[in-house]
Amino acid sequence: MPGLAASSMIFEHIKLPEKKYVLHYLEWIAPDSVKESLADYASKYVALIKHKQPILVGVSFGGILVQELSRLLKTRKVIIISSIKSRSEMPKRLRFLKNSKAYKFFPSRKLSQIDDFSKYDFHPHLKKKTELYNKYMSVRDEKYLNWAIHNVLHWNNTLPQDNIIHIHGNKDEIFPIKYIKNCIPVEGGTHAMIIVKAKKISAIIEELL
Repeated sequence: MPGLAASSMIFEHIKLPEKKYVLHYLEWIAPDSVKESLADYASKYVALIKHKQPILVGVSFGGILVQELSRLLKTRKVIIISSIKSRSEMPKRLRFLKNSKAYKFFPSRKLSQIDDFSKYDFHPHLKKKTELYNKYMSVRDEKYLNWAIHNVLHWNNTLPQDNIIHIHGNKDEIFPIKYIKNCIPVEGGTHAMIIVKAKKISAIIEELL
């Protein structure tokens, strides 16, 4: 399960032995409303998972979602990447956004209406970053964005589940590792390490399996 606003394209460089494993990719579904609970939302994925005792892998907000989903399914393993296991791992600045309700001013409408700027003649570096944004961060429905941001900030899980395996970068700028407990650290890994350190993460996942 990809992260907030991301498509499953973020997993394109994750490689596991094809003779041993089959990878199935989930995508974000539009919520029924911005008030839909995360538990109710997670229940929609039960029918999409056809295999018994799957291994669930989720990145960032996708990591939160697979933890909720694992309450509804019998799983073999649950692996989260660049995510959190409880609200105690939420950094102070995100707690501030929640408590101050400043997140309500997030311009989700503007983001949902963003054009494909990669077609314009920007500086090559900016053009490349824009192309990558359009490739990986393609879920821009306004209702979904408002729902997702609210549910990240208001996730109230207090007790991490016993079967969670946590892979986390020591340079993660969204969920700093100083707040994270019991994880497999990735040296130099940022919040985008599922893309830029895919080879290392693939090796860790294969070893775990």
